[in-house]
Amino acid sequence: MSAPADGSRPEPAAITRAEWGLIFVLVAVQFTHMVDFVIVMPLGGRLMTEFDLSPSQFAHIVSAYAWAAGIASLLAAAVMDRFDRRTTLLTMYAGFTVSTLFCGFANTFEALLVGRALAGAFGGTAAVALVSVIGDVFAPEKRGRASGALVSAFAVASIAGLPAGLSLAEVFDRSGAPFVALAGLSAAVWVLAWAKLPPVRGHLSAERPNRWRELADVIRHRDHVVAFAFSFALVLSTFCVASFIGPYLTATNGWTESALSQIYFVAGLCTLAGMTVVGRLADRVSRPALFRALAFVTLGLAVAVTNLPPCPLWAAALLMSAFMVFAAGRMVPVQALLLGVAAPKNRGAFMSVNTAVQHAATGAAPAIAGALVTVNPVTKAMSGYPLVGIVAVAFGALALLLAGRLRPARGPEPSAPPVEPVAEAVEPAVR
Repeated sequence: MSAPADGSRPEPAAITRAEWGLIFVLVAVQFTHMVDFVIVMPLGGRLMTEFDLSPSQFAHIVSAYAWAAGIASLLAAAVMDRFDRRTTLLTMYAGFTVSTLFCGFANTFEALLVGRALAGAFGGTAAVALVSVIGDVFAPEKRGRASGALVSAFAVASIAGLPAGLSLAEVFDRSGAPFVALAGLSAAVWVLAWAKLPPVRGHLSAERPNRWRELADVIRHRDHVVAFAFSFALVLSTFCVASFIGPYLTATNGWTESALSQIYFVAGLCTLAGMTVVGRLADRVSRPALFRALAFVTLGLAVAVTNLPPCPLWAAALLMSAFMVFAAGRMVPVQALLLGVAAPKNRGAFMSVNTAVQHAATGAAPAIAGALVTVNPVTKAMSGYPLVGIVAVAFGALALLLAGRLRPARGPEPSAPPVEPVAEAVEPAVR
């Protein structure tokens, strides 16, 4: 994480073909996970009509995934570093696939709530294992690009996953159709991951006398506490706005899923292009400085999105694209920074707790937004969204302040991946 005095970085080492192959598998897993999480938001209008949900009930549907993922990640923190990352990822991803299928066949509010909670518990834990693989396999000077590729899965989800899912919901006139299709795709990705993922066991060599004491040490470490607070504020600021964008645009402009899919498609294309640029920058310039620049712009865009009046489709697509590019772009340097906060032997536990904190923020965000937003029962007009923007800016500003207090783990980080040996572990998996 250290950089020269001028804040720049030397030319980073090239990512090998085998490493790109591993990244592709991880991005495929992350893609399905992201589609499953974000598809609920643009489906908000249909879900609220189909299940006769109030704004607060819809917020519970969105929050259930995040809260369950956070609790599962926290529980997993005690054992995450005691298993091969590959085994953990495949097991949790299998549970995620089955849970997503359950969501597709849910026909009541309660059943959908349970399905979203199960998908969150398994999907959230799989995401922790996935991020830990990045930290274990890729040297620090390559993590910006690897993290950028991982974050780009959100953009790909917006380009392909959301439009396809919204189209399926419209064609079949049923909100469960996207989940059934996603479960089938996830099953295919699981087979790919089973065939291609190498064992990742370098972290197992560390001595671990007491798992609960080790977890307690990870949670109460001063630098970790700062990182957890930073993550909570940052994620909450984003999802306060994101959780009600779909219902807000639908209520304000009367748009259908087809119109929303066009907006997400354009925004996803822009985000994918932006992640390529940001990922490269994260390995070349000061990561804290890059984060601050992106975060400042995101604050202004959050205000603009939450105060957007009735407008043409192209205007909404332009503003949404800008918001997604900068909000997602912040996460690239952040991910690379957070991977260096904990020592390698505790990285899985730290990332588990940090993911739990992020999911708690993701769960709290729609609950806060749902409490502030109201819908007129006659005109269906939505009010209160500008207040959500104020909350988002307040937490985004707090994240900016805490970013200056992030510290790398004590002691040197190995410049080569700690898997034994990386080239032999990865190469056979992608030939």
